[in-house]
Amino acid sequence: MVNLKIHWWTDVHRSAQTDLWLGCALAGIAGATNAGGFLAVGQYTSHMTGILSAIADNLILGKIQLASAGLAFVLAFVSGSMTTAWMVNWSLRRQLRSAFARPLVVEAGLLLIFGIFGAAINLFAALFVPLTVLVLCFIMGLQNAVITKVSNAVIRTTHVTGLLTDLGIELGKLFYYNYAPAPKKVMANRHKLRIHGLLIASFFVGALIGAYGFKTFGYISTVPLALLLTVLVWGPISDDVRHGRIAPAPHDAPV
Repeated sequence: MVNLKIHWWTDVHRSAQTDLWLGCALAGIAGATNAGGFLAVGQYTSHMTGILSAIADNLILGKIQLASAGLAFVLAFVSGSMTTAWMVNWSLRRQLRSAFARPLVVEAGLLLIFGIFGAAINLFAALFVPLTVLVLCFIMGLQNAVITKVSNAVIRTTHVTGLLTDLGIELGKLFYYNYAPAPKKVMANRHKLRIHGLLIASFFVGALIGAYGFKTFGYISTVPLALLLTVLVWGPISDDVRHGRIAPAPHDAPV
């Protein structure tokens, strides 16, 4: 039986509804981190499309240092996704209930460090600003990969461009007028419309909260995000710890 309490949303035993709730929560956290991160370091860290375009522009303009920095940001995002894949597959092969929770523990720790030691960014900007952007890109890749694996690529939390595209496609179907008889009517998938609408709204509300929090309270505003992630992972993590569920990995158990 799937547990619907918030501290079990990252459990391996899950439902489509739980996936959506978790997706909305993570989309909100991604929006808050992305918007707050921009106010902190002047860089959006979930927008890999823009960063790749900037790399190309800077290469053509001969700005090799900026192009190299952009490449590092992309590699940090990819590294975050890779880290999630390693952690989830390792945990699933050992039949851990916290397989999807463990990468979010890493994210919570990084956000907590970012919030507590954020003052150092202002004091040593030349060193810590680029490092902070790398960490935030890593977090975005890590988190997006979690919900992608959880939902079998149905839900994404940072890829708003894709969400808006899918929303537009379904809205186009919704307002299409089937004026003539046809073998098959054009019909919108209202379930998809609901999912995409909720995820986009969650990201935007999270961005508003993140921007306001950073503008008002500074770096410490990331601490509540870390605490929310801790609540989301608490159930499966504590269950694995309590039962000592660390078994040898089976040799032939693809995940």
